[in-house]
Amino acid sequence: MGEHLAVVMLVHALRIHLAQTARHAPGWLAGLADPVVGPALSALHAAPHRPWTVAEIAEVSGVSRSTLAERFKRSVGLSPLDYLRRWRIELASHRLRHSTDTLAVIARSVGYGSESALSTAFKQVTGVSPRVYRSGAAA
Repeated sequence: MGEHLAVVMLVHALRIHLAQTARHAPGWLAGLADPVVGPALSALHAAPHRPWTVAEIAEVSGVSRSTLAERFKRSVGLSPLDYLRRWRIELASHRLRHSTDTLAVIARSVGYGSESALSTAFKQVTGVSPRVYRSGAAA
């Protein structure tokens, strides 16, 4: 009985903490809690390889581009396309660490048309090239 009560109290405390965090701190969790941004995030995560535009993302959420951009930035802390770029780089990083796929294959799978485009974005986000990242992950 006491153990069950402790678990219930922990869950309740976590719910309160997450609710307060989502309201006050920008990030993915706050974005999911926003009724405009949540559907946009879900769409971006479901199809990161798609060549998204802000207009298409806004259409998913049923709002204008400017409304989406403002709400996304306030909730998540990034513009929709900056968030997408970071999400794609996270996916590429995972593939670089856990597969032997070529950079061209990884680039296409996460929405970049070429190795060069992926390399440029990867270096902007992580500070290193995909090849250096892969060799460091292997070491």
